This record gives sequence, C-alpha cells and structure tokens, in this order.
Amino acid sequence: MGGLGTRRTDITRDDGTWAGLYLEVRAPRRPGLCLFTAERRVLLAQRSQPVLLARVDEDHCGVEFWRTDAHRSPVPPPRAETARALAGDLGRWAHRLASHLLDAPGGPLHEGRWLIAPESPLLRGNHGRRPEAEYWREMLVEGHPDGYIDWFVHNGSWEILPLRPMPDVGDGRVKAYRKQARDGTLPPVLLWWVSGLDCHLVLDGHARLAAAIAESTAPPLLHLHRTAPGDEVAAGTARAVRRYEAELARHAELRAVHGAAVPDGTATAGPTLARRLRELRTASRPSWAWPLPGGAQQWHRVAEDVTSDRSWPGAGRPPA
Repeated sequence: MGGLGTRRTDITRDDGTWAGLYLEVRAPRRPGLCLFTAERRVLLAQRSQPVLLARVDEDHCGVEFWRTDAHRSPVPPPRAETARALAGDLGRWAHRLASHLLDAPGGPLHEGRWLIAPESPLLRGNHGRRPEAEYWREMLVEGHPDGYIDWFVHNGSWEILPLRPMPDVGDGRVKAYRKQARDGTLPPVLLWWVSGLDCHLVLDGHARLAAAIAESTAPPLLHLHRTAPGDEVAAGTARAVRRYEAELARHAELRAVHGAAVPDGTATAGPTLARRLRELRTASRPSWAWPLPGGAQQWHRVAEDVTSDRSWPGAGRPPA
C-alpha cells in the first residue's frame, strides 16, 4: 500500500502555534493494518496476520480481547541523531510519521481525512495532578495475551491499549530511551484512536512509553484519528460562512443606525469563523471497519487458531 496519494495541511491555533497535521488520503484499497467486524466481534489484522481479537459484551459494558505478538510498528525506529534534531518539535515529528505511515505496507491509513495532533479530546487529562508514573500506568489496559477493556468503570477515560506487551525497565531500549526522557529528546509515542474499542492503540513507541513511565514524566504524544469526510466539511463550512456573513450584516445595520461607534463585527465574528472551520477539520469521527469475510464463524476459527490449546472465555461458542 506504499505511495498513497495525499495532501497535507498544517493546522494552527489562534496564536499561530502548531495544532496538528491534516491528511487527505486517496487510497481505494483496504489498509495493511485493518479492522474487521462480525456482529459484536472485532479482528485487527496486519497484512493478514491477526494482531488483536476482541468481543464486545452483550450488555456493552466492555470488551474482552486476545492480543497476539504479531504487531509490527509501521514506523522505523528513530535514530538518536534524529531525536536530537527534532527534539520538542512535534510538528516536524508529525510530518515524519505521516511520511512513514503513507508508505508503510502495514499501516492503518485508508481513503479519507485524518489528523495527527499533539492533543486529543479523547484522552483524559491528569486533572488530579498525580505522579506521572501513576497516572500513565493507570491509563494502560493490562493483560497479555488476554484482558478486558472496561467501558463501565472507565467510561470516558479512553484508555490506552498496547498492541504488544510493554517492555520492562530492564529492556535495553527502555534504558536508552530513559536518558532521552531525562534530556527532553524522547521521540513521541504514536496513538491511534479506534472507536469500536473506545480506546487508543499504541501504534509505535511501546518502549518510549515505558521509559517515560519509568522516569515518571509525561510522554510526548501524537494522536491519529479519522476526521469528517469532505461533504460534511463542505456543508459545515457553508453554514459557518453564512453565520459569519449574517453577523457582519447585523453589525452593519447597527452601524447604519448608531454610527461608527458600533464595531463592524469582524473582531468577534472572524475568530469564531476560524474556530468553527478548525473544529470541522479536527473533530474525531468513528473508525472504519470492514465486514469480516466468513462472518462470526471465521472470527471463531481465527480465535481457535491463535489461542491454540489455551482456553479463552472471550471466544465463546461459535454461532450455529
């Protein structure tokens, strides 16, 4: 799936600081890292290899999952010199990651509009000001090979599910990244929001995330999620422009009656228009998933294959 056609646009805040990288991807084929669904069942596969099997509870209170060791990051490991050169510049990191994701045969990008951003409304903040290590450990979904994403207890928490086991503090990569975490040159961790699981998946940076937790520091993050399709953006833009024009017309009528002491409205209507247009391009939209060929029966066959002789309650019984 290499060489995807795309258009990139940097998004800035009102103060001019970088807020995200907007991608318009033209790729009619399925992505290499693809979500499949069959009834309440989910299969995440990377180039036909099962990465994650999940089954949503009948009462929709959570998701049982089984994680294989098949996930391979679609992004090559960053070199130390690259980390030093791009230290703290998440905008440049976003462009670098976008280039790799667009070329990677095992990445999640498909046709549509995407955002890579340093902030996400889908990740609960550390409002209690707890130690960073405590907060980030709590955000991680535990369990390997199987575990549970609890939608009832953690409703609105939007946790983080690693796609492979987190390395421990004795891992050589973690030791190297801990120094970068202390130096402020740690490359960002790339998270992918998957609405069907109601959580973030770690696409790249498991060892870097472990290093930040070991150092009790907030890891630099970049979030990847789908945004509104073109027709929705076009319709929303037209509505926003009409509201802007109506507000200016209202101020013009007031000025005609009360004189030039009445402002022309651009000081308030302009920033409001800019904010609405930015929100149209950055708001999250549900993840795409493809129907699983063979349906629930195939999902159960895959579950039996990857779990081999180990009993996984999440597999349940195959449908008749």
